[in-house]
Amino acid sequence: MLKIIRLSILYFSFTALLSAAEQTLVNEKRLHSVRKNIDKEALMQVRKVSPINNIEHMFEDARVSGQLRIMFAGYEQKEQNVANNYATALGGKLKYELAELQGFNAGAAVYISHDLGFATGEGTRHNSELSSSDGSYTQLAEAYINYKYKAFNIRAGRQILDTPLADSDDIRMISNTFEAYVASYSDGGLEMMAGNIQSWQGVDAGLDTPWEKTGSRGTNFGGLSYHNVWELNLWVYNITDVTNAFYLDGGIQYHFNEDMILHCVLQYLNERELASSAYDTTIYGGLFEFVVKGISLSIAYDKSLNDPATASFSGFGGGTLFSSMDTLILDDIADDRDAHALVSSIGYTTEIFTLLYAYGDFKGNANSLGEKAHITEQDVSLEYNIDNELLFACVYSMQKDKENSVNTDHDWNRVQFMLNYNF
Repeated sequence: MLKIIRLSILYFSFTALLSAAEQTLVNEKRLHSVRKNIDKEALMQVRKVSPINNIEHMFEDARVSGQLRIMFAGYEQKEQNVANNYATALGGKLKYELAELQGFNAGAAVYISHDLGFATGEGTRHNSELSSSDGSYTQLAEAYINYKYKAFNIRAGRQILDTPLADSDDIRMISNTFEAYVASYSDGGLEMMAGNIQSWQGVDAGLDTPWEKTGSRGTNFGGLSYHNVWELNLWVYNITDVTNAFYLDGGIQYHFNEDMILHCVLQYLNERELASSAYDTTIYGGLFEFVVKGISLSIAYDKSLNDPATASFSGFGGGTLFSSMDTLILDDIADDRDAHALVSSIGYTTEIFTLLYAYGDFKGNANSLGEKAHITEQDVSLEYNIDNELLFACVYSMQKDKENSVNTDHDWNRVQFMLNYNF
């Protein structure tokens, strides 16, 4: 069942149900950031593939699954001469997956989003982030062949990925998916993944230009993860003609008892530019979480160290930084300057209800022009699971530019409502 704002601790039990190719070695295992908590509102349950003994049964025992979703999203703009905008979209996902024969199977999924004209703004009042500027988006977002042997898995084609610098980031109507070749191995608490990503589509790629390239010759990546009480994640990326990236995090998740959990993690990201791309940075950060009887408290910090005329790159998706909010991420203020972000949150979760409030404070030092940055974002999110298939969720975000005396494009309030049905 999909969840919005799922607490990171509770999500471990669900990821154990995913196939090796569709598990995340980092982000899906532990939803540290506010953004990662929010993007789980669109999670569609992965159905277990049935093993069979002849090709005819591959089709007879195939599975169909999907989502139906309706979403409203609108901005109250405070910048002068900028119109408020809004849209209401209807869409979802429809997936068909063959049964498994001697380790082989295949699957495909269509992602659809269409604006409802009577409940959508026109012209400058149109919010294009749900269904593109044309108000319509349809893609064969998944189409893959899969082979599994014991703990080893290979998947080729269009697929869901969730890694530090390439993730689904399902925070609107259309999640990111990737055209990739991925091999993974999972045994107990140890997981490994390696592959090549050629292109991607989705909300972060831009709905007006689907299937953008991920580097001039794609992105090569590899990762290792260990998770038990102790956690360790190590990833390397070669995004051709963009950057070479190294990501590391490690920490502990300790259960005092079933009602009390402590989670402490440190992270490090180093990027070195290729072909004068300007993506060259060092980021370090940490997260502290404490959960007791469904009440969670957390604080996260990230700092980006950038030389003049350089920037940071969170990757193809929402990124893995602990400080990422629903909309604001450290990249937004890290161009040509050092920057840091401090985010705190409080939440409450029951079996059917989740409430989260987060406050983020993002500051950037003076850049080469002497300009500083100071932006805050507040996120309030609510989830109500009506039953095992039907979910109502909403997010209200407030962003404020505190560095400028006049309102800018960082001064607005945003609201999003979603009704989602899984089948």
